[in-house]
Amino acid sequence: MYRILQLLTDAEIEECRKIAATASFVHGRITNPHNKAKQNEQLHEPQSYQKSSQMLLQAFGRSEEFREFAFPTMIAPPLITRYQPGMHYGAHSDAAFIQLPGGALRSDLSCTVFLNDPESYEGGALHIHLGDAEMQFKLPPGFAVIYPSDTLHAVDPVTKGERLVAITFIQSRIQDPFRRNLLFNLNEVAALEGLKMSPENFARLQVVQNQLLRHWGQ
Repeated sequence: MYRILQLLTDAEIEECRKIAATASFVHGRITNPHNKAKQNEQLHEPQSYQKSSQMLLQAFGRSEEFREFAFPTMIAPPLITRYQPGMHYGAHSDAAFIQLPGGALRSDLSCTVFLNDPESYEGGALHIHLGDAEMQFKLPPGFAVIYPSDTLHAVDPVTKGERLVAITFIQSRIQDPFRRNLLFNLNEVAALEGLKMSPENFARLQVVQNQLLRHWGQ
């Protein structure tokens, strides 16, 4: 239901940090003024936003693990956000549809990409509720966590330092999370064990994979 992956190179992490250090930020509620749970800042300068989002989109595009897990059809331009001491994001689920210049994106999956060292700030952990389980994430720079957008999640208050992340939303070819996870696991087993199977059975397994993708995909 969720996935942690290493997404960015050291050079890309450093470039994102440079952009954040020199660009202007505004209060995060500029994009959602009625969301009182949102207490953070987001990149505002258009040129810096375009440069950082393109770099991050390229990183998503080259990640085979991301493509295999998310089955993406659309990705919102990633946005760098930061949390200064006292800032947090209360428990919420993400909007079902994100309005983009080219049309609406259905947010099936949300993603947080961590950009600075977890030791450089206190607090600021991402909490994700999946059923009765609550998971906490405070990952090394360059790592990302992907999780269903309709889950309840929150960011703890930052008490010291600065939390720097990029966020984005993904529309998946497989809308239903149970089916998406099932097909991901089936594809992973086929990749890991396929060469140990007889050619005939492996071919049959590939037929099932493609049939499910055709039946469930959009």
